[in-house]
Amino acid sequence: MDFLTDLWKFLKQRKKWWLLPVILIFLILGVLIVFGGSSAVAPFIYTLF
Repeated sequence: MDFLTDLWKFLKQRKKWWLLPVILIFLILGVLIVFGGSSAVAPFIYTLF
């Protein structure tokens, strides 16, 4: 949790708001990879791509 607070402070202080969508896309892709590899939801995720 400390990493997220440091990241938020960095974005706020440096005014790097353009990084927020990039980070969110990486997080969403990471979650899809984790769920796509080892769960019953995998066939539904593969149909999205």
